Amino acid sequence: MIQETTFPYKPGEHECEKSSNSYLMSLVALIAGLPLPIINLLATFFFYLANRKGTYFVRWHCTQALLSQMALLGINSASFWWTVSILFSDEKASNEYFAYIFTVILFNLFEIFSTIYAAVQTRKGKHVQFLFFGNVTNLICRP
Repeated sequence: MIQETTFPYKPGEHECEKSSNSYLMSLVALIAGLPLPIINLLATFFFYLANRKGTYFVRWHCTQALLSQMALLGINSASFWWTVSILFSDEKASNEYFAYIFTVILFNLFEIFSTIYAAVQTRKGKHVQFLFFGNVTNLICRP
């Protein structure tokens, strides 16, 4: 799920702080824009844009944070609009709806806990890779 690996160099204190902030940005945005799923992605994207010319360690973790938020956008958007359609139209809440909402909540809780873990570990200077997103980030982000 989450793997700690070695990085090609030892990041400095400033790099560790910026890398940790890339994960924390999505958590702050989650609190600010809870009902709108795009807010988390936009906050992480703007942080990525601000640091895209930073050091490799910072760019790598900004990219991984952005990719993990992009994955959540689809399922969160579907649940948001399904809920809106139930509230403001004739559609009824079904067993499928509740099962989907339960699954979305589990995915979001897993994302929150893994983001907090990644923020803490990168602040300590450790390199943390998420299961799927770490490999994709390795393909996208080069030293």
